[in-house]
Amino acid sequence: MPVYRIIVDLSDRQLYLLEQDIVVRGFPVGIGAMLTQTPTGEYTIVNKQANPGGPYGAFWMGLSKPHYGIHGTNNPASIGQQVSLGCIRMYNEDVLELSGIVPIGTRVTIRP
Repeated sequence: MPVYRIIVDLSDRQLYLLEQDIVVRGFPVGIGAMLTQTPTGEYTIVNKQANPGGPYGAFWMGLSKPHYGIHGTNNPASIGQQVSLGCIRMYNEDVLELSGIVPIGTRVTIRP
C-alpha cells in the first residue's frame, strides 16, 4: 500500500504530494495573509468533508491543528496569493483530486 505525505512550501506557494518520499504531484495554493499566517510544522489530516459550505469550496481536509485545514475555494483568483486566515486554499478540482488520494492520517509538513 502506498505511503503518501504532503509538503506545503509557503515560500513558493505550492503543495507537493509525495508517494514513498518521491514528489508525484504539485499544486498551486493560497496561503495565510501577513497577519494570519499559515502555521509551520508537522500535522496530520484528521477529518474530511465534501461540500462544507461557506468559503471552503468543494472539499475540506482538517489538520491536527484545530481550525486549520486544506480546502477548496469559492474564489479561484486567491490561489497563489497570501489571503487566507491561515488555511491552505486549493482550486476545487485540485482539492478533489488530492482528497481522493490521501487518507485520514496522512502527514502534512508545512515549511516556511
